[in-house]
Amino acid sequence: MKQWAFYFDASQCSGCKTCQVACKDKHDHPVGMRWRNVYEVAGGQWVQKGKNWISEIKSYNISLACNHCEEPICMTKCPNNAIYKNGEGLVLINEKRCMGCQYCAWACPYDALHLNKNTGKMTKCTMCADYIAEGKLPSCVTACPMRVLKAGELNEYRKIYGWHAETFPLPPARYTKPALVITEHPAASLSLQCEVINREEVKNA
Repeated sequence: MKQWAFYFDASQCSGCKTCQVACKDKHDHPVGMRWRNVYEVAGGQWVQKGKNWISEIKSYNISLACNHCEEPICMTKCPNNAIYKNGEGLVLINEKRCMGCQYCAWACPYDALHLNKNTGKMTKCTMCADYIAEGKLPSCVTACPMRVLKAGELNEYRKIYGWHAETFPLPPARYTKPALVITEHPAASLSLQCEVINREEVKNA
């Protein structure tokens, strides 16, 4: 079975959030719902060395949606078998079976599932499955002005970019085996304390 995946180059992302806006526009999300979020990460400090102050400050962005995991924990935790993987490896929701219990959302380590309060159903990134069926790419990918977000075959991305699917603030990849490949920002590997500085924004998405 083919496994579609996202590739994200954190080293080149400007944090413009065009991917976020394109997704929301394409799927006509209600106020307060987003399937893709851009996490703003920052940390470090200025350190005095002699008479000089040296910057040990870092910042970078992570664009994140559902990773259409190879072992999706949301699917195994759904009590009504409403979540499934299709022939393209996409993790999708059967709205007719969904009862809006939110067990899937509580289980997902990426906070990728959201309750649509208007319908009472769970929703998530579909990787624009309708576009893929037409031979097109997801809206977030085509909208990215920096071309740091891609969608394609997981194994091909792993051959080109490696198996890296972790960087702060993402959880260990072993939990769900995300169909995600990341080129990490150089600052992410520095041993400096950092945090998500727009946590309130992404929490309310």
